[in-house]
Amino acid sequence: MTVLSPSSRVHIMGVAGAGMSALAVYLAEWGAAVSGCDERPGPVLDQLAHRGVRVREGHDASHLENVDVLLWSPAVREDHPELLAGRASGCRLLSRRELLADLARTRSVLAVTGTHGKTTATSMLAHVLAAAGDASWIVGAEVRDLGYAGHFGSGPLALELDESYGTFTEISPAGLAVLNVDVDHLDYYGDLDSLRRAFAEVMERTSGPVVIYEPDVGATTAAALARREIVRVGPSRSGADFELDLLEHRPFAIRGLLRSGGDEVELNLRVGGEHNLVDAALVAALARSVGVSSEAVSEGVGAFRGAPRRFERVGEYRGADVVIDYAHLPAEIAATLRGARESGYRDPVVVFQPHRYTRTLEVGDDFAPAFDDLDLLVVTDIYGAGETNPTGVTGEFLVEALLRRGRVGRVLYARDLAEAAAQLEGLFCGDLLLLVGAGDVPTLATLLGVSA
Repeated sequence: MTVLSPSSRVHIMGVAGAGMSALAVYLAEWGAAVSGCDERPGPVLDQLAHRGVRVREGHDASHLENVDVLLWSPAVREDHPELLAGRASGCRLLSRRELLADLARTRSVLAVTGTHGKTTATSMLAHVLAAAGDASWIVGAEVRDLGYAGHFGSGPLALELDESYGTFTEISPAGLAVLNVDVDHLDYYGDLDSLRRAFAEVMERTSGPVVIYEPDVGATTAAALARREIVRVGPSRSGADFELDLLEHRPFAIRGLLRSGGDEVELNLRVGGEHNLVDAALVAALARSVGVSSEAVSEGVGAFRGAPRRFERVGEYRGADVVIDYAHLPAEIAATLRGARESGYRDPVVVFQPHRYTRTLEVGDDFAPAFDDLDLLVVTDIYGAGETNPTGVTGEFLVEALLRRGRVGRVLYARDLAEAAAQLEGLFCGDLLLLVGAGDVPTLATLLGVSA
């Protein structure tokens, strides 16, 4: 039995967060009466108001008047006064993962999961489903050329399925693409084996096809734990169910061909990087496995112009391109730098802002190899993302690991973004300035006076 319906009255705490704002718009377009509050004023609240969500700044028990369902995110404390008031009021409380599981009972959900690349791949999937008909989507960022991060349509739902805080542990999708499984969120899962088992469990709960990229060790290991058939994507002549050929790589563009038996799907991407081509192949394999036409897959993938903060060019600095990227795990960073070099950049300079104290301590030395062969790397202090820092760890922890490895020409530590800007003003010489991290590192472009 489902909890939500188009007649539901839903209030969302922390509505300005990427995942929660997408849900707010989806529910409002479905027909629900949606309100939301957040302590952070800003453009997201304005955008939600324009899309029919009643928004308020701050938190207060009065927000819960005439509310059937209170939706709260993992960022909200269990003892938060508004959450406690919701429990006392008798309205139904749903966590984000419970709500996603409820939505999956109302329609066909095609989900994308993995420890990185989800937003990009789910946005691709939204474009593919839109090319095939009236799609729905819930993604962690704006879906360019289609609209907001959330949309309700009559067709299947393209869902970015997050593994953090066990968000995906209750949902049962109709189809699933698993991009990768790398070390992350061990503060929740405890160890890598438990994380892989969690991925295996969502694979087992999926009623339709589960697609993985065979060369990814983490995804393949998780798939081996799942008691079910797996659709495998691999390189040309690998014997996988779908085989991927790389045909052409140009700056900010890449082209490939996906084959399965006599079926061929052209993949012409308007973003660069082989990792993006692999993600497109997984999306295409999932879509073809549920009956989406080859023409719609090619059209949708070709319409995708990238996701915000995913190798996004924002201007120039001293004649060099300035690009921002959300990468915050070693494999993501390595893929981003590999993609930059594949796109023709020969002398990238990187500013990396580590994200979260727990992640920095968990992953530690694994970050260092991702930056191999750079001439100049600036590491800033850690962006805490609301976490406490009981150990007092700083970005110097990573600088020490990089110096021990000795594969970067020059590594500098900046206590904040202003200090990073000063360092670059004195030392920058390259053809690409790459600002990397999931925090506020893009504001460095403003501090440097980057021209559009």
